[in-house]
Amino acid sequence: MKQKKMSLNDLPLNTCGMVYNINCNCNIYRRLLDLGIVKNTKIVPVLKSPSGDPRAYEVRGTLIALRYEDAQNIEVII
Repeated sequence: MKQKKMSLNDLPLNTCGMVYNINCNCNIYRRLLDLGIVKNTKIVPVLKSPSGDPRAYEVRGTLIALRYEDAQNIEVII
């Protein structure tokens, strides 16, 4: 099966993806690493706010909220 690359904000709810790459500035990059979002980590979007931003993601058994502009810089593969 061929793997498909997309940005994290395009990943459908309750679909497991694996972090492939993070393309953002140094401050946000460091924060994402502190939250456990590193390459080859499984991530699942589980909740979406009524306005669509932010979305909640399950990472390593914890729910975290990410804004649209931060999630678009995270590439995942499914």
